[in-house]
Amino acid sequence: MSDNPVIIDIDARGVATLTLNRAEKHNAFDHVIVGELHNAVKRVNENDAVRLIILTGAGKSFSAGADIGWMREMAAYSREENIADALRLADMLHTLNDSRKPMIARINGHVFGGGVGLVACCDIAITSSRARFALTEIRLGIVPAVISPFVIAAIGQRQARRLFLTGEALSADKAMAVGLVHEVAEPDALDAAIEAQIGMLLKGGPTALGQAKQLIRRVAGPDDDARAALRQATAEIIARLRASDEGQQGLSAFLSKTAPDWDKS
Repeated sequence: MSDNPVIIDIDARGVATLTLNRAEKHNAFDHVIVGELHNAVKRVNENDAVRLIILTGAGKSFSAGADIGWMREMAAYSREENIADALRLADMLHTLNDSRKPMIARINGHVFGGGVGLVACCDIAITSSRARFALTEIRLGIVPAVISPFVIAAIGQRQARRLFLTGEALSADKAMAVGLVHEVAEPDALDAAIEAQIGMLLKGGPTALGQAKQLIRRVAGPDDDARAALRQATAEIIARLRASDEGQQGLSAFLSKTAPDWDKS
């Protein structure tokens, strides 16, 4: 397989598959993969031959979210550098969410932290029954700030209140029950389930598909000014918590496989 952090493959039908290619790190993202995925989504959206986009992961995981080492490194940066870094992640997620082409998450394995945000940004999410999902940030002394607009849009405030606060892991069936994914398939039936969705999307008019996505955003979501303000606010929250004593202790405890001081369980 290619060494590129994000592999782009476009078939004869115009189906573009974007594969997060960092299997040895469970497709956790750092500044490189954030930039590459952002550019990849923009490229396939600008390609008139592309009808729809599949997002998946190499190896056994879909995405473990933000790379812990990357977050720890960023915690040592200035407030302005931290905010700029978080805004790059926010911009990537907004590019996925606002893709003019339909996006399907092909969830081949576990999804943690920021990876849940990637799933929430896709229009359709189909998961292997073996996948597990968790918003684990709270256990690191931080919060799922930048991904929160997309995750809350997918699962609603009531489910977010529980999952953001507990960090509990969900089975594939429970992820479907809360609205994060649309369908659960056995591992050997995952590709057939994806193909069924592809077939239905290819029957739709390409322009109409893009207009349908834009219509949903306009009816259900905040306006562009409000979304820009939200990007800035969520970036500032995660930048502050990364550099906080609690955030530093949580990240250090995770890396050393010890419990932070606040864990009285």
